[in-house]
Amino acid sequence: MFRTTVDQLYGFLWGTLLRRILTCALAAVLGVGTYWLVSRLTEEAAACADGVTRSGEECIGVNGSGYDFGIPEITPVTARIADENKRVGDRPHVTVAMMLPLQPASKAERRQLRSDLQGAFLAQYQANREPGKPVVKLVLANPGKDYAQQREVVPDLVRMSRSGSDNLRAVTGFNLSLDATTAAVRSLTAQHVPVLVARATASSLANRESKDGTYDFKGLARIVPTNEEQARALASSNGSREDRRTVLVRDTRPDPYVLSLARAFQRLPEKGPPGPDDMTFTSTGVADPGDVDNQFKPTVNTICNSGADTVYFAGRSTHLRLFLKRLAKEACENRKFTVVSGSDAASLNNRMTDADWAELRDSSGKPRMTVQYAAPAHPDSWSTEIALWQEQQRKRTGTKPPASKAPGYLRDPLAELERLRGTVSALAAAGRDIGPVDLGDSRTMLVHDGVRTAVEGIRGAKPTGQDVPTADQVGNRWATMQAQNRVNGTSGRICLTKAGNPYDKPLAVVELKPGTKPGPGTLGFVRLAWPTGSPQPEDCVVRGG
Repeated sequence: MFRTTVDQLYGFLWGTLLRRILTCALAAVLGVGTYWLVSRLTEEAAACADGVTRSGEECIGVNGSGYDFGIPEITPVTARIADENKRVGDRPHVTVAMMLPLQPASKAERRQLRSDLQGAFLAQYQANREPGKPVVKLVLANPGKDYAQQREVVPDLVRMSRSGSDNLRAVTGFNLSLDATTAAVRSLTAQHVPVLVARATASSLANRESKDGTYDFKGLARIVPTNEEQARALASSNGSREDRRTVLVRDTRPDPYVLSLARAFQRLPEKGPPGPDDMTFTSTGVADPGDVDNQFKPTVNTICNSGADTVYFAGRSTHLRLFLKRLAKEACENRKFTVVSGSDAASLNNRMTDADWAELRDSSGKPRMTVQYAAPAHPDSWSTEIALWQEQQRKRTGTKPPASKAPGYLRDPLAELERLRGTVSALAAAGRDIGPVDLGDSRTMLVHDGVRTAVEGIRGAKPTGQDVPTADQVGNRWATMQAQNRVNGTSGRICLTKAGNPYDKPLAVVELKPGTKPGPGTLGFVRLAWPTGSPQPEDCVVRGG
């Protein structure tokens, strides 16, 4: 029976030359179809969204169609970005990319990411309703945790910069000072893609002020002062301290932000005999607490016995939180410390719980310590400084001048901040949700200013009669953005040097205020601080020397 069936099947499929040809053709069709189906299913399984591919547990790539990378906190704002990109449509436009890790694990980091993307969208939204051209599309580029997979994303951005349909003309974002971040910036600028660093503060992500016009990153600009400038600004605003009464606590992990901040603190001028030697700890990652709290126990005990009352902290906000809690817990007898840190401390507010805030208050409700840092921006800075200027003028002349007579370096940022607040209110009134907006941590303000500066640079570089400038024209434009070509940001006037660095950009000295009642504390503005020790010139012209 079996033999008969085989013979019949053989005769049906292979009995004649024609049947052999038809059988081979059918087999080929089935093989190709099966391969196509398996390949398609594999591709769909690997794809997270248009332009974004799964790599391990992350979705890596570039997207501007509203994909939220699986982070619900940013869903409303990514949806608004998609709406705005659709509104631009096929009109002559440029693309600006936001490159930063888009799938953070902790709630604190997700809130920070939301603030970053809100700032970028608000700048895009405003730019597309101004008379300037070209209009702007915004895309999100995820290089993975700690920028570890930036090599997978950079080629996509380079391709978009050379595409006549995308016209990518600036990559901004860059929220972490890491070796991988520097590698991404180096690769992009080497391939003639203009870069604007909005938040990273390490000196390794800044061009040196070169006299011969050679720079490490041609086509790089930044709008935030480096850690060295922040330390100088803090020193000039607080006055010199005695060496014997200060101590530096620093992380030994090779983190460019931490290393440059530690160097900046070590170079601060101090008077008198030497104080305690540096005290170190070793973390395992930017947002990983590890066993750092345990390492802080002997450190705090030593500080309590050292005679120091000022602690310079060179570390990330994750570890600063643990240090403050440990310092408060040990409660050195009759001692009140001032802890000073860099701009990453602006993230501290998002990491603090009500219990953490409670630990920073003593039994009477007063703060156990003073915690200050140099923030890139604070929403109360301009109105507070204008009121202070008015009072100073009243004391000097006997007459209080109107706020409209205040220096332009105070009035211009206040006007821009009020415009930003107006845009937020208008979107809310129109039911266009972007999530809760909190300007206090400086992120929304600073990223808004970064995208705005990129757009101003692009529009200023556009030759008459052309729809879009070239990438090289945009990269060359950074060096001209001073005086009348400056950008009035919410974080201050942005006047760029020939190397693309912000010239004497103000910083907000911010203090952690635990408050006297149960619940969260606040970030209180203290004063403005200037890297050169003096405010920017009114004409915003960059001086040599």
